[in-house]
Amino acid sequence: MAYTETERVYDQLLLTLMRTGDRRAANRLAARWQPRLMRTARRLLNDPEQARDAVQEAWTGICRGWVRLSDPEKFPAWAYTILHRKCADRIRLAQKTRQREAPLEGAPDPGQPARSELSYEIDQALRALRPEHRSAAILFFSEGLTLAEIAAVMDIPVGTAKSRIFHARKHLKSLLKGEDDD
Repeated sequence: MAYTETERVYDQLLLTLMRTGDRRAANRLAARWQPRLMRTARRLLNDPEQARDAVQEAWTGICRGWVRLSDPEKFPAWAYTILHRKCADRIRLAQKTRQREAPLEGAPDPGQPARSELSYEIDQALRALRPEHRSAAILFFSEGLTLAEIAAVMDIPVGTAKSRIFHARKHLKSLLKGEDDD
């Protein structure tokens, strides 16, 4: 699901209109970005309720700070940075409150809509990645961010972002083929 140039320009227009006080532009931007942020939060947190809370907290930060965003072109990386930090905070809190993380269940959540077997296998493979590789992979493959944007979101050099995506791709490929890449 690549973020096209047309979408980038449209989001920049909405941000520019928001600066003039256009509430409809703000609502349109929220409608466009809420599903993207939710999808990313669900994959990072693997918990729909935690994801909703993280996205809500991220939107609070986005609404407070968009006026200070000097370059509307940087909105995607900036928004994902806020979301990434909210998700990381939730993960840290969960790790502190339990001694050991429960093993992942083998079956999909019955409360979730039925998904294809391949989609389920991809999610399982993503969960098997190291957290920093999973984050980079989700931002790159699912959200279509550039290497520079991923680096900004994760507060790492571009080369490190590229390396994390390389390792994530390699690991995902071997997991989905049923191989052991270690």
